[in-house]
Amino acid sequence: MKAHPRCAPCLLARVHYEATLSTDDPELQQRAIQAGIRWLDESFSISTPATYISTGIHRRAYEVLGDADPYAAKKKMSNEIALKLLSMAEKMVKSNEGDAFRRSIIASIAGNTLDFGVLGFEPEEQFDDYLMDVFKKGLDVDDTDKMKGLLDDVLYITDNCGEIVFDGLVLDQIKRLGGKATLVVKGAPILTDATLKDAEEMGVSKKADTVLTTGSNAVGVDLDEAPDELMEALKNASLIISKGMANYEALSEYDFESIAYLLRAKCEPIATSLGVKKGWNVAILCEQGR
Repeated sequence: MKAHPRCAPCLLARVHYEATLSTDDPELQQRAIQAGIRWLDESFSISTPATYISTGIHRRAYEVLGDADPYAAKKKMSNEIALKLLSMAEKMVKSNEGDAFRRSIIASIAGNTLDFGVLGFEPEEQFDDYLMDVFKKGLDVDDTDKMKGLLDDVLYITDNCGEIVFDGLVLDQIKRLGGKATLVVKGAPILTDATLKDAEEMGVSKKADTVLTTGSNAVGVDLDEAPDELMEALKNASLIISKGMANYEALSEYDFESIAYLLRAKCEPIATSLGVKKGWNVAILCEQGR
């Protein structure tokens, strides 16, 4: 997906947010924002992949801040909240065994919807209510039945902390249906994205047959920075499951044979690119040449 004009103010707002997480010094915050503005001036174009621009702006800000992980406390909080809610989500998934795969995906998309620690949905009570609402509503676009025939060798690309706990429910269902799964996490911290440390601490890595990283802290997946083993796994997967908007922005630039995008369309440019409405919860399967 290419950048949209609306991406620029959104990215600058995110830089301001991470600067406030990192420091109380207004002058240092200002320098981080100025670095972001300079990067946008250099690189912003609606013909440029969105994740190239977002990766650059956050790397510049982190460098100025001297902080490799401004979101560390938020990520820890997100994981703790998700673990407290996991048993409730498990019960909702297992309440209908015949529909458990779809229901696990609904739970994982609910986690993506909240973007723990960033969008203001931190208290557990809010997520309790929201999770119930999402299960009652279901998916606005639902290709989960089509996905069930492609689970032989799944490559599962994760998104945020907190959310990754619910991704484990999908991994459980892939195994139950006779498939195997390779879990992919960030190679280094960026935003609230899950790293190998998060996957291990949350017990999610144990649910996968293999765990790989993206090889860097690029937003989404940058194939120029990806390790050989990830490139091989992308090529050989029976199904790539891509969580969240940033991974959609990145992976939609390539022609993979079978890729499922699981996310909430939180912004208009993403929704328009997917052909859905803003605010929809979607599980969209894209198959090339089928």
